Amino acid sequence: MADEAVYVNFSEGLKRMMNNPKLYLKLLAKFKEGTKLDTLEDAFSAGDLEKTLGEVHTLKGIAANLSLSELAARCLELETRGKEGVLDTGLMETVKTVFDTTLLEIDKVIAGNG
Repeated sequence: MADEAVYVNFSEGLKRMMNNPKLYLKLLAKFKEGTKLDTLEDAFSAGDLEKTLGEVHTLKGIAANLSLSELAARCLELETRGKEGVLDTGLMETVKTVFDTTLLEIDKVIAGNG
């Protein structure tokens, strides 16, 4: 289905890693183990627009580099609204949900390719 969310675009991610599946799987595992939303959530909850923008920009970049397509797209939306001066609670909730789903998908990708 064309509108289905892509949480881990394995073929794109593999290309980004010069077709080295071991490296890509290692980086996915590192993302899963080391990436947390705490700082982003804290900044957002405190209403700190500048810090929220910095945190979501960082997460967006990491997600894009690892071909975590849906997470990168939702982070871009949150970042865009933030640049407009709006901390959108609905978008933040979407980012959290997509982040959690992405972690589950990473587990499946690692299990299926490791």
